[in-house]
Parts: sequence; structure tokens; C-alpha cells
Amino acid sequence: MTDMTIDPLKQMEKDSARTYNQGLTPLNPPHKSLIRLNNGIIAVILVIAAMIAESFIRGELPLAIGAITGPMAVFAVIIFTVLPGRIYRRWGYDMGDEQLRILRGYLWRTDTIVPFNRIQHIDVAQGPMQRMFGLSTLIVHTAGTHNSIVALPGLAPQDAESMRDTIKDHIRQDMI
Repeated sequence: MTDMTIDPLKQMEKDSARTYNQGLTPLNPPHKSLIRLNNGIIAVILVIAAMIAESFIRGELPLAIGAITGPMAVFAVIIFTVLPGRIYRRWGYDMGDEQLRILRGYLWRTDTIVPFNRIQHIDVAQGPMQRMFGLSTLIVHTAGTHNSIVALPGLAPQDAESMRDTIKDHIRQDMI
């Protein structure tokens, strides 16, 4: 018999994400860790660039040590600690009977509705960092040129494959 316990922290995180996304399904919780890893890489690059810039500028101008690197380090800590949770909470999706709705965006909110009858093909992608966290991306290609590719990252592989199969079955029904 399997253990059916629910982790209260994961449940709280999902409930918190749901309130920001108008009741839509939140992404898989490990996606927040993936966002944090990506932001951490960016933060390290920014701090190193600030250190290099500061070393060149200090040769020309009388600056205190850390005048540029210090503020950049503070910014790096913010994008590493605060931003991932906020970005994660502002993603949500809903798989309806006739359409896929994706709500995303931290500063600029985007609400995308993809009718199933406009979908031309569907991909499930998984990069190396996504595999590390057990995540996949559902990529939907639609007819048209403007915004014809819609990606939904942060899904468990079985969820992405299930969504792909559901959409594929619906497209087959429309063709009959």
C-alpha cells in the first residue's frame, strides 16, 4: 500500500500560487527551484561583471572598494531569493474542454487562450536542467505567425504527456 500523506508546505505553496492565478492550476513546485537555479547563474554572471567593471573603473576614478560590486551583490541576492517565488506564483494554466489557457507574467501579465482547433502540432520538451528537477515543457504550435508558439514550462513529465494526448485526441475528434 502506498503512503498517501500530503506535504503541508507543498499544499500551502500550491494554494498560494492558486490565489495569484485566479484559481488556475499552478506549475509543479520544483519549477521554483529551476527558476532559482537559472536566476543564480544570472546573479553570478552579474556579480563577476560588476567586479571586472569595478576593477577597470577604479583605475580611472577614485572609487571605494565595492562601490559597484556591493549594490550588484545586493541585487543578485534579491533575484536569487525573492524573485523565484514571485515568478512561480504568477504562472497558471487551465486545460478546458475546448481550449488551453495559460496565465503568466510578473510585471506584465499575459493571458493566452489557445483553442484546440487552432493547434497544428504539440511537443513535450525536456532540457538537461529540467530533467534534473523532473520537469517538462508542453509546446503548442498554432496556425498563424504572431505568437504561434505557446510554451507551458514547469510540468511533471506525465502531466505534460497527458495534456499532449488529451489535445491530440481532441484534434482527432475535430477532424472526424
